[in-house]
Amino acid sequence: MRDAGHPRRSIGHSTNMVGRSPDWLASAGFNDAPEPLHIWGVREMNPSLFAMLDRAGDPAEAGAAFLAYMMAMFGIDPEQRDEGAGGRRFRASFLRLIQGWSFDSNGPEGAVLKGWVESRFGLCPSFHKAIIDEAAGPAWAAYVDEKMASRFHANAIWVQLDLLFEFCQWAVARFAFPGQTHLTLFRGVNAFDAHGIAEWTGGRGAVVRLNNLVSFTSDREVADCFGDRILTVRVPLCKVLWFGGLLPSHPLRGEGEVLAVGGDFRVSADYV
Repeated sequence: MRDAGHPRRSIGHSTNMVGRSPDWLASAGFNDAPEPLHIWGVREMNPSLFAMLDRAGDPAEAGAAFLAYMMAMFGIDPEQRDEGAGGRRFRASFLRLIQGWSFDSNGPEGAVLKGWVESRFGLCPSFHKAIIDEAAGPAWAAYVDEKMASRFHANAIWVQLDLLFEFCQWAVARFAFPGQTHLTLFRGVNAFDAHGIAEWTGGRGAVVRLNNLVSFTSDREVADCFGDRILTVRVPLCKVLWFGGLLPSHPLRGEGEVLAVGGDFRVSADYV
């Protein structure tokens, strides 16, 4: 798929905004037996949104309600989603970030999304344009420069992403995957042996460290297009930020694409 994790020293924070140790949150143990994750204060500070969502009769109605709320709160009406459209000032939006990620997860939008994961979950990226293995290195400095670009931080962008995550978690439980804890997903990779292999578990099995934000697909044939090895992964639903069908119209190109917080995952690695 689009970018790879690496086995280098973990760079993380001691605290986060979800009430779980970052080391535990990133571990294969957590991914095997996940616990609910919620960003502190988001639902409590937006009661009208979740009251409105609770009245939705189906996923499309819920998605439309969420978009209406976000447009009202952050001024991201259609004319303001693109820079310079209609002579209006560019307003950063979560939609623009997701769209940017779909084209290049190592671009500026990808840096902002990875920065949000770092801030909220305490997990730093292991890759952005290059391997990040030390906080003082040039790869880290380049990532920080992009993640803090003022172009994307003029409209409470991380707050928008907080709301997107909480809406996604609400939709997972209410409509999309009620009663489930994991999704079986796929990711295509090249040069698998150079990835963050923490442990070989026998046969084609391994524990692999993926980046702090990762794209997966629910369609194995799509994963075939992105590498010579296919990773089959059980991804905890509590880590999912985005999945196809979350919104009535969406900027990710693949219907089966899932965007999730990363860490160490048990995988089965098969040749294409």
